[in-house]
Amino acid sequence: MCGITGYFLSKPVPPQRMKRLLGRMTDCLTHRGPDDRGEYQDAWCGLGHRRLSIIDLSTGHQPMASQSNRFWIVYNGEVYNFRDIRKKLESCGHIFRTESDTEVLVQAFEAWGLTFVHHLRGMFAFAIWDTQERTGYLFRDPVGIKPLYYTLTGDGHLAFGSELKSLLLFPKIDDRLSPSGIDAYLTLEYIPAPASIFRSIHKLPPGSWLRYRQGHVYIHQYWEIPSYTIPSWDKDPERYEALLLERFDETVRYHLVSDVPLGAFLSGGVDSSSVVASMAQVCEEPVRSFSIGFEDATYNELPYARVVADLYRTDHTERVLDYDIIETCDELLLSLDEPIGDFSIFPTYLVSKTAREYVKVVLSGDGGDELFAGYEHYIAWKLDRWLRWIPFQLRRVLGASIVRWSRPSAKKKGVLNRLRRFCTGWMHPDWLDHLRYMIFLSQQQKRTLYTHC
Repeated sequence: MCGITGYFLSKPVPPQRMKRLLGRMTDCLTHRGPDDRGEYQDAWCGLGHRRLSIIDLSTGHQPMASQSNRFWIVYNGEVYNFRDIRKKLESCGHIFRTESDTEVLVQAFEAWGLTFVHHLRGMFAFAIWDTQERTGYLFRDPVGIKPLYYTLTGDGHLAFGSELKSLLLFPKIDDRLSPSGIDAYLTLEYIPAPASIFRSIHKLPPGSWLRYRQGHVYIHQYWEIPSYTIPSWDKDPERYEALLLERFDETVRYHLVSDVPLGAFLSGGVDSSSVVASMAQVCEEPVRSFSIGFEDATYNELPYARVVADLYRTDHTERVLDYDIIETCDELLLSLDEPIGDFSIFPTYLVSKTAREYVKVVLSGDGGDELFAGYEHYIAWKLDRWLRWIPFQLRRVLGASIVRWSRPSAKKKGVLNRLRRFCTGWMHPDWLDHLRYMIFLSQQQKRTLYTHC
């Protein structure tokens, strides 16, 4: 994880006047990149970078220039197929000064223009400045793994950064809270792109690039989920299983490219266990795995993690946590720019602190539930579609009655809790479809909190 920040200006300003500002914007991201810092400035642009060194530890300093020095880049992320792209560029005569994926990106942009982004396989957020055309570009990976915020000021300047806090240092930023952003948070417990908690600051949408030139912004979506045609062998599940395992193992191998020690989070669930199993096949040394547990048996999954660790003979580290929730909240608030209602940030943060004592990079099972319908709201949605023959008003009254009759249980996976959550979804209109089972506060509940301005 690195941190990027900077600005593109609508009119030239002497770099020395902006130097202190760029330094402050860069240094507020130190926690994202404690290993190195760098800045680039000219009269129209400033780029700042904080680095967590993972690949090419000695010569990967950023900001980095292209071979012609026309383009400059600051980059957060990892492009897993960068060596394949590098070979293509070398065959076209490009010369490289480093072993980093950062240089591959800026050289590819110089060679292929905006279409270069279709060659990238990885997670990334980066900015490129064209010194000749005085044009700035922002890019974000297809599914938005890496964060990237931007804002356009009243006088036409654009500021950007990995975190909101760096943008708020820029002059004349409108820091009023966004009513629509707050409403989204109370509905979903997070704020989806392109909105943010501030009305004038936006997230660059996943799979998009932004072009800025002298006060004008253009955004283009370069990627979307492709349509899929079921092949002729659709009735052969073993063929699907083999293809899935092949793609899964290939992805894990790509993620193991690193010049520093790496490990894996192991919760004992299907997702993280699958990652550890795949890593164990290709790693010469035992996989470093990390788990945390809780004294409350309701939340403790350490026994499952131990089974997987023993099966694949990992170098396993586990801790049972008894922590000060207030102190942990204070630490998290320093890193979180926006409110989020997902309790999993606590165990994720705490297991990350444990892993950081031994390794610098970890693989995790995040995203598996979204890809393979692991969350219970997928089951609820499927059941809901079977029950659509019941009139909506009857379902709504029945659902409300069950919710009033039942009470939340301390057991997070209890049958009564599941029934209560399902019936809560029935109280929302049918047109919300799957979303009705992901809602935190209903429109009626939110109205009790709002006033007219």
